[in-house]
Amino acid sequence: MPNNKKKDSFIMQAGILASAGIIVRIIGLLYNTPLVAIIGDEGNGYYNSAYYAYSIILLISSYSIPSAVSKVIAQRLATKEYRNAHRIFCCAFIYVLVVGSIASLFVFFGAGLLVEMESAIFPLKILAPTIFFSGILGVLRGYFQAHKTMVQTSVSQIIEQLANAGASIGMAYLLVQTVADKDATTRASYGAAGGTMGTGAGVLAGLLFMAGVYALNRKTIKRRIERDKNHEDESYKDIFKMILLVVTPFIISTGIYNVNTFLDNNIYQRIMMEVRNLEEAIVATDLSTVAKGTKISNIPIALASAMATALIPGISSDFVQGDLKGVRGKVAKAVKVTMLISIPCAVGLGVLAKPVMMVIFHQPETLEISSVLLSCMSVSVIFYSLSTLTQAILQSIGRMKTPIINALAAVIIHAGVMVAMMLLMDEKYSLYYYVFATVLYSFILCILNQIAVHRYLKYSQEITKTFFIPVIAAGIMGGTVYGVYQGLYFLCKINIAALAAAIIVGAAVYFVLVIHWRAVSEAEMRGMPKGHMMIAIAKKMGILKRDTEKKKKGSGKKKTSSAKKKTAQKQVVAKEKAPGDKKKFVEQADSVGVGRNQKISEKWDKDYLDMELDDNYWLDD
Repeated sequence: MPNNKKKDSFIMQAGILASAGIIVRIIGLLYNTPLVAIIGDEGNGYYNSAYYAYSIILLISSYSIPSAVSKVIAQRLATKEYRNAHRIFCCAFIYVLVVGSIASLFVFFGAGLLVEMESAIFPLKILAPTIFFSGILGVLRGYFQAHKTMVQTSVSQIIEQLANAGASIGMAYLLVQTVADKDATTRASYGAAGGTMGTGAGVLAGLLFMAGVYALNRKTIKRRIERDKNHEDESYKDIFKMILLVVTPFIISTGIYNVNTFLDNNIYQRIMMEVRNLEEAIVATDLSTVAKGTKISNIPIALASAMATALIPGISSDFVQGDLKGVRGKVAKAVKVTMLISIPCAVGLGVLAKPVMMVIFHQPETLEISSVLLSCMSVSVIFYSLSTLTQAILQSIGRMKTPIINALAAVIIHAGVMVAMMLLMDEKYSLYYYVFATVLYSFILCILNQIAVHRYLKYSQEITKTFFIPVIAAGIMGGTVYGVYQGLYFLCKINIAALAAAIIVGAAVYFVLVIHWRAVSEAEMRGMPKGHMMIAIAKKMGILKRDTEKKKKGSGKKKTSSAKKKTAQKQVVAKEKAPGDKKKFVEQADSVGVGRNQKISEKWDKDYLDMELDDNYWLDD
């Protein structure tokens, strides 16, 4: 029983991080509502263009640090090398100070190289110092993740987002007011810059929290280091070399994995402004409509990101210790839990795209197109969730190059398709080409990563309960949700009330179906966050009761089978009494499941003739 709890602990840790990730995304959506209302769709376009450029530099410089640090420190902790683990932590800290400084300076002085729209340069320059502080925060988060505890990271993420929300809204409003007498584009640019100031304030808040957590644990960390006298210290030169060898593949793969958003944004800007000759303000508004759908669809993808983050230390430890069975078990559970959640989320977003958009981004000028684009990109939730997870799995088993090659192939193919569609096909559908390219990228990456995991782990995911049943259940849920929303909205004309009721009914329908069709077992539910609560609800509804009854019926069948087995075992003995036929006897005894070959041999030598009558000998395996 304790072993099972240990095996399932990573699911619980992932649940903690997933919950925090979803809370963070929800806070982000909630504060985006007043932010977009202040800066407008044009300002939101500038804000997102600057943010995408900032994100790609952050990814290259320090965003991969938590995963990389978590991986290498977890390997040392698995062998109780506490002093070496802390030496790696210190070296990683120095690494991000140097790299973060270089990246921040590059973004500040080279902002014009990263964005096509001039009005997005000012917001990007405001973001430059944030890269430096993000690296330090990443090292602290990675250190605690390596200890297989996600609580600190989760709390720091929530604090970061709360500070981000308050500062973004406040600073956007103040900066817009300072240029209230200027033209609309200037107001939009300054408003976007105010929004990016919130990002920096959030990172500083998260950094202060994590620094406080480290300070509180410093005595314990120091005590463990002092007690570690059985391992040879790794040289700082070797550690820096190892960090570069581990971090570089993480950086390249994560950078390529996420470059598609930045690349797609820039492709759209350049083609629409330089080839189609559209004004900057129009292009910015177009990009805002896509960004709205992307932010909403990122909420369920947060689960996969959290699952991947929690998965790395556990898989790395099992892999180092040669426990391939443990690795496969963790992979199977992670994929199943991710699919059980991402599939209904994708269906729900596809069906309720407009009601959801009306609650969060209700700008009337772009409401219709934003809703349609969200519905189109909803399927990418499934592909992104699975590809994010499989990327982390491949990195955890030392296959660093594979995600890089897969991501690079997906980037090249989808970018080529997007450029061809935008240049050769009807201009008025350009936004749909953008969304199609996004979905295509996630699909290609998902397939390639899944093939690689199967090849390297000799692992095949169970299909029926992981994919087939959730898809059928989600389809029925989608039809139910659509009908409930349309009916209630027709009666009360209150969008949020009809939407909330439809979501509750849909969740209940999906929950009943996946349990009734046994896509998830009681044991698996126990390993999930709030699993005991779900089990209690399911039992009250009578869904799990049938499982118990079938087990009882099955136990009777097992007894009958055992009786037949016992008879078969005796028949083998009766048939094999010829002298010198000992080997054949043992082989046939094994074929009917007698087992205990050594005692069979002893019985044969001592009192073979009595075996047929020895009822106490014949035991079930």
